[in-house]
Amino acid sequence: MPSLHLKPKKKSVKPVVKKAIPTSGDLFALSEIEKPKFKRVTPIQARLIEAAAAEAGDETPLYLHTVFCQTVLPYRDPGDEVREWERQNGNVCLEVVAGKAMSPNAGEGFVKVGLPFGSKARTVLMHINQRALIAKSPAVEMEDSLTRFVRHVLHLDPKGRNMRMVKEQLARLSASSIRLGIVQDGHALTINSQIVTAFDIWFPKNENQRVLWPSVIRLSSEYFESLQSHAVPLDEAHIAALSHSAMALDVYAWLAQRLHRVPQGKPAHVSWGALHAQFGQGWDRIDNFRRVFRVALREVLTVYKTARIEEDARQKPTRYSVGGQQIVREPALGGLTLHNSPPPVARRLLPLA
Repeated sequence: MPSLHLKPKKKSVKPVVKKAIPTSGDLFALSEIEKPKFKRVTPIQARLIEAAAAEAGDETPLYLHTVFCQTVLPYRDPGDEVREWERQNGNVCLEVVAGKAMSPNAGEGFVKVGLPFGSKARTVLMHINQRALIAKSPAVEMEDSLTRFVRHVLHLDPKGRNMRMVKEQLARLSASSIRLGIVQDGHALTINSQIVTAFDIWFPKNENQRVLWPSVIRLSSEYFESLQSHAVPLDEAHIAALSHSAMALDVYAWLAQRLHRVPQGKPAHVSWGALHAQFGQGWDRIDNFRRVFRVALREVLTVYKTARIEEDARQKPTRYSVGGQQIVREPALGGLTLHNSPPPVARRLLPLA
């Protein structure tokens, strides 16, 4: 603070220039990622920029079941005590029940295995779906393809701890039972199954020993049949760029499944309350969730450049006086408006049944 006894020198006053706030129709500009405020581009920003600049090629897309595009797995480990996970969104419902697996130690019998969670569970599931649909068979060749997937999509060295983390999520997926529910054309379809029916989930006891993958895993016939009818194609380069964030993967898959279904000229509005119910696990306050969601959405729109989304313009609080007391009424939270947009993968590159 200036001294009370010294007259401060006059300084030239520069005009205040207000930074433009993204308005409706210009939600998140690509330049915000391409020209970061920091001098050094982070690895995540570099991947996003590279994926945004790349042209769509002829690579085989990854696939996710439509129920997993509209509902989500846990973002973080819910803990060993949580054995069931259920999410519903509109006409689809997902239930995952943690399972058990035979212990490799004689006399222990079956032991509990936790629920799948995080970005690795999501990306591994996409990879399994891709391999099954390519082979047109529930029997999936895994060993070499999954090692490549860990290196090129997850950007991890396929050794030691990294492979153990990936295999742990594959083990949790394989031990879990799932229930997929879809209401379509007046019919309610329920699929009770496991994604993987048989898999050796245990790790070598020696930490330095190589983590081996099985040569083949087998999907359940119920899940594979449903996948053939309800698989949503996703761009592998986009998934690689977003693989650091489970929420970003969920938002990307949701938009890939949703935007091209929005009728032309009839945009769909999604409130922040509905977005919080769908993606807001772990955030009790919607305003806190909204800040995190915006970061994930900014990253998604950096790679999914054809997505047309608007955010409701911010409304100012209403101020009025009642009996001499000043009252401030906060505006409604608003939400997002979705416009018809082409999907990130223009067409299915596999002749699915």
